[in-house]
Amino acid sequence: MDFQERLKKAIERGQHRGEEQARAEVGRGLNEEECKRLHSQYRLQLSEHIEKCISQLPKHFPGFRLETLYGDRGWGAAATRDDLAVETGRRAEYFSRFEMTVRPFSALQVLELSAKGTIRNKELFNRTHFQRLVEVALEEYESRIDNWTLEYAELYASKQ
Repeated sequence: MDFQERLKKAIERGQHRGEEQARAEVGRGLNEEECKRLHSQYRLQLSEHIEKCISQLPKHFPGFRLETLYGDRGWGAAATRDDLAVETGRRAEYFSRFEMTVRPFSALQVLELSAKGTIRNKELFNRTHFQRLVEVALEEYESRIDNWTLEYAELYASKQ
């Protein structure tokens, strides 16, 4: 075996060793306490962003009431609206609600964002997104929060 072949094999062995080390580090991940701390940090930032976005709905659609959500279902915000209409001499009640939450920490060690939207008594919007805590990019989550809020507003405007 000449020097060039041995050099190629040495480089391949080094690359494989580096890939194995990277996989081992990802596999080890963060310990439970570090994950809880990281989840809590992300949850606080995202729930503030959720509240900021959803608080814009009542400004554009009067009648929505803003509500802060926290507890076993997650942390976030909701906007709710009740409407009353008289159609063909009959009274009809309509309920609309948009809520978005960051789900509580779980053993899966993921950051989960969920949103639900009801317009005039029909659930038309249901979204969920999650990533492992070690892979989270907050900008992506904030962009998703913005987009989901815009999507709900567009749906609501089209159903009025």
